[in-house]
Amino acid sequence: MKTKWKMGIRTKILGGYFFIVCSLFIAIILLNNQIKSLQQERNFIIDHDIQIHELTGRIENSLLNMETGQRGYVLTGDSSYLAPYEQGQSQWRDDYNKLYRLLDDNSQQEKLKEIKSTIESWVESAGEPTIKWKQEGNKEELESFFKVDSGRRYMDDMRSQFNSFRETEKAMTEQRAVELDSQNKNITLGMYGLLVFVALFSTVIGVFLSRSIVNTMKEVTNTIKQIATSKNQLNTRIRVKTNDEIKELGDATNELLDSVEDRNWLQTNLAEVVTMYQGITSIRTLAEQFLLTVSKITGASCGAFYIRNDEHDEIEFVKEASVADRFEDVGRESFKMGQGLIGQCALEKKQLCLTDLPQGYQLIGSGLGATVPKSVLIAPVLFEGEVIAVIELASLEDFTALEKELMNQVIETFGLTINSVTRRMEIARLLSESQAMTEELQAQSEELQTQSEELQMQSEELQTINEQLEERTRDAEHQSEELLVAKKELEEKANQLELNSQYKSEFLANMSHELRTPLNSILILSEMLSENGDNRLTDEEEEYARIIHSSGSDLLGLINDILDLSKVEAGKLELLLSEVNMSELPQQLERQFAHVSEKKNVAFHVYKEDDVPNLFITDEKRVQQILKNLLSNAFKFTHQGEVSIFIRRASESISHPLKELVESNCWLEFEVRDTGIGIPKEKHELIFEAFQQADGATVRKYGGTGLGLSICSEFAKLLGGFITLHSEVSKGSSFTLYLPSLINGAVDYTQLEEAYNQVAVTFNEVEVAETQVESKIDNQEEDTSTINDSNVFQGKKVLIVDDDQRNIFALQTALKKQGMDIITAQNGLECLEIVESKEHHIDLILMDIMMPYMDGYETMQKIRRELELTDLPIIALTAKAMKNDREKCLEAGASDYISKPLDLSQLFSVMRVWLAS
Repeated sequence: MKTKWKMGIRTKILGGYFFIVCSLFIAIILLNNQIKSLQQERNFIIDHDIQIHELTGRIENSLLNMETGQRGYVLTGDSSYLAPYEQGQSQWRDDYNKLYRLLDDNSQQEKLKEIKSTIESWVESAGEPTIKWKQEGNKEELESFFKVDSGRRYMDDMRSQFNSFRETEKAMTEQRAVELDSQNKNITLGMYGLLVFVALFSTVIGVFLSRSIVNTMKEVTNTIKQIATSKNQLNTRIRVKTNDEIKELGDATNELLDSVEDRNWLQTNLAEVVTMYQGITSIRTLAEQFLLTVSKITGASCGAFYIRNDEHDEIEFVKEASVADRFEDVGRESFKMGQGLIGQCALEKKQLCLTDLPQGYQLIGSGLGATVPKSVLIAPVLFEGEVIAVIELASLEDFTALEKELMNQVIETFGLTINSVTRRMEIARLLSESQAMTEELQAQSEELQTQSEELQMQSEELQTINEQLEERTRDAEHQSEELLVAKKELEEKANQLELNSQYKSEFLANMSHELRTPLNSILILSEMLSENGDNRLTDEEEEYARIIHSSGSDLLGLINDILDLSKVEAGKLELLLSEVNMSELPQQLERQFAHVSEKKNVAFHVYKEDDVPNLFITDEKRVQQILKNLLSNAFKFTHQGEVSIFIRRASESISHPLKELVESNCWLEFEVRDTGIGIPKEKHELIFEAFQQADGATVRKYGGTGLGLSICSEFAKLLGGFITLHSEVSKGSSFTLYLPSLINGAVDYTQLEEAYNQVAVTFNEVEVAETQVESKIDNQEEDTSTINDSNVFQGKKVLIVDDDQRNIFALQTALKKQGMDIITAQNGLECLEIVESKEHHIDLILMDIMMPYMDGYETMQKIRRELELTDLPIIALTAKAMKNDREKCLEAGASDYISKPLDLSQLFSVMRVWLAS
């Protein structure tokens, strides 16, 4: 059924006003458009005339300047007079083109072309020839020209042409003004006509709306008067044709009449039911009378009455009465709580109404046959919050809402009636049973005497058992005290371990600090020596100073790392929280690593998303230190591809124990992604520990101490954040730093330690760090000069195999002073190539152990076994002087073994022994 469109009184009135306003608005728009059109025409006339007069004046001025410059140059020969001539010659053509584009009248354009022709004729016949003759010094031509002076005739023609041109433009302007006045009159007439039309149409709409509203109100008023005079007959209803507020008033009045009529029906039938069960003393009679009365009122064809039975362990509802029985009984005999619809209704304590019942349901019978009911109503009867009875009615028609409401109101007081009848029946039953019980009490009294004596004996046994239990309780309390003592001892040991760890961290921090003071002096003095300001040092001495400075810088970096790590562990590292400008961070990172990217030929990108806040509260120095470590290591381990850093808000789905402990309104994530060598999955946890890297080959090939990862992790924890790692070997790595904005100050480090069960990881700190110089040759240079045996060392060829250029340089310098020829190799593979080529007769090999690609052990084994060079002396050099390193080197094929840092006297002594033999 389609809903009739509603148009209320307010809508009608506002619609009329809206039409009037729209009409006025349209009139204003039309008038405004016409006025704008007039203004545009007027502005066109004014601007057009001004531009035309301005351009014609500029063209005339340019020609006047050309004529003046031409005559001045001819008279004086001064080339400065040619400047206005040349300027005017270029200027008049530009102005002419602009003027030509402004004209839309063909006749005016033809006149302008004539002016152009006159100007060009003057230039060709008077301007250019005279200047050329003056430049060539041809006075005869000049004199003959000025006698005729044909240029003046061209200038006069041009002025008359311009005057004619202006007169024509003036006439056209006056014609446009007349047309503009005509349009203005038409607009005025149209505006008056539109206003008259709007006024007439508005009057018609107002009359129509007022008549519609008044007529409808009269109809409603007459209907209400008829209802008021009908003497409690509420069958009459208000009929309203219009679909507005008056119709809503009529519908509301009709609903009120329906409600009053329903209330009267409810009160009448409720009084009939209550009157029916007064004076009844039997539950069965009460149930039968109730079913008969309710069935007659609701039109139910059959029904059943179930009463609660608590005699058994389970609550049961037993059928007490039924109405309109067929040949067999109506309904089942009993239901348990929650069983079937009866039990479910009792369990939920609310009314159920079922419609569209299936075939096979309880049939309603008559003399001619039986049929399935259309609707079933099941209602619980409550007393003091408990269901004491359930009533089921079946009907051939649907139960109305009014009938359901009647049932609800009836059963509200019916529970009290059932309880009263039940109590009266119970009292009668108890009275009859009390007489029989009095006789039994006397017999039971004698039995109780016997049981009292038995209880006395049991009490004595219980007392004995109680004493045993008390003794066991005392034993248990003693054991509990011993456990408390043991627990206290464990706590004291744990505190002692924590104190020892703190002492260790404080010792490392203090020692690292004390080492920095003399090291700084070494760095400053070595840098001054390497600069060689007074040119008193040789090139070799400058190189020595640079190596000292480089080694000292590496050592200082290592000491700083140890100091930072120990300060964190000792709890002495303070954070300086401030508002960090995140908008400047990408530029800072690009400036810091642009040279590294260019040097390694690896692309570098910084991506910052728009949702990152401009201000972020944290320790800027520590954040930049962490990011620098991550980016430095990314470049270190990436040989091709790119290194990228992504700055964005952390996702809400990221879960970590710290996010629950740290109160922050914003979490950021800094993801450093590279396409480098990657890290094996089994090494992900290892690289977080201090002095640890992925493997030994990584240490020798790329350098570093392994402290950067541990420091970054500790700094992240101090800042309330954490680091995660995702990496695959040969595909690259992704390190993500998560940090909160510390709006409430620094976080409690001890609480973070308890929650930090899964700590994120980062890369090492130094990007181009090299291993430390592992020899102390510089301190022993004077001694080497005294250990010079020309007969043994002179002309000997020594192959130095080491991956550290500074070690090679130091050894090469010392050995060359002894007269030896030096050959170098960076790793074991290069050593094998040199030995196999047999281009050099090598007398001795100095072999470093820890090298990339192929270490010293494998290299010596291949020389001895594959190349079968068993007599070639090989001296093993290593900084890892562990207990079994000497035996391991000798087993691999070394002739001798020296540990680093090297003692040159020891080295020369060993070399002398093997070269002499």
